[in-house]
Amino acid sequence: MNRYPSENPRPIILVVGTTCSGKTAFGVELARRFREEGVSLEIVGADARQIYRGIGVGTAKPGMEERGGVPHHMLDVAELGETFSAARYADEASVCIEDIYRRGAYPLVVGGSGLYIRALVEGFFDGPEAQPEIRERLEAEASRRGCAAMHERLAAVDPETAAKLHPNDLRRVVRALEVYQATGRPVSRLRAEQKAPRFASPLYIGLRYPSSVLAERIEFRVRRMLTGGMLEEVAMLAEMNLTDARVFEGLGFQEALALRRGQMTEDEAVHAISRLHRNYAKRQRTWFRRLKGVNWYDPGEQEPGVILEKAHDKVSRHLGLESRMEGSS
Repeated sequence: MNRYPSENPRPIILVVGTTCSGKTAFGVELARRFREEGVSLEIVGADARQIYRGIGVGTAKPGMEERGGVPHHMLDVAELGETFSAARYADEASVCIEDIYRRGAYPLVVGGSGLYIRALVEGFFDGPEAQPEIRERLEAEASRRGCAAMHERLAAVDPETAAKLHPNDLRRVVRALEVYQATGRPVSRLRAEQKAPRFASPLYIGLRYPSSVLAERIEFRVRRMLTGGMLEEVAMLAEMNLTDARVFEGLGFQEALALRRGQMTEDEAVHAISRLHRNYAKRQRTWFRRLKGVNWYDPGEQEPGVILEKAHDKVSRHLGLESRMEGSS
């Protein structure tokens, strides 16, 4: 069942884009710009790694100074060993958003985790409860037959879902087969039966750099991470025996640990981690292209102040602030 059956008419603003596109700094500046006018925007993070306590450098989590005095939510909400799902994110983020509304403020969602954003805005079908026996049987079959065979099996019963999944995405392929075996119905059909999205009219502000510029920004950030504490973070996770945990799936964690252990040179690690981030950015671009109505801006073509003003005007109209100010003048 969709646990969010009705649309929320209240406004929500989302700042989206690829990794290293400057979303966090832009969100803070936008919130501070409105604060000067007596309007409160509170940031709700939408990042699948920044939710974990105890690590920050390797996830580019904004520190207190970077937050600029703007309230931030959905950071440091999970323990390092936890598995945090998109459905759980939607649940907890929606609680934060309700609190923001009650304070007379507006939610400003900032992040690049497309699945988290979709779960929050549209509602998220996560299927029936996990069926360990079915999953164990499917995983055993996958180890014998391989990823391609499992993907073909899914295509036979749920071609729509199979078309959206890469054959090597074994975790989601197995989950879709598990749902089918548990319910007798394909995931695509169950998703189609969801009711209205959770938010009626979200406003999307998107930041995107050309690939060449983004690549330079990524390498700069990676070098800063590796010298700024990421090596210590991955060593801590290894000491806690968390290298198989979901938190350790963060981009470059394996490579940073190899560097820490002397198994890679710094240049090798920078090259490998930068490549992972570039590939992730490509997937993010593909994901966000599916979003309709995103107001895209290229910080490489326009001055940050110009983009900020344009975004400010769009958000003001979305919140109905312009008409309110005209009425009071």
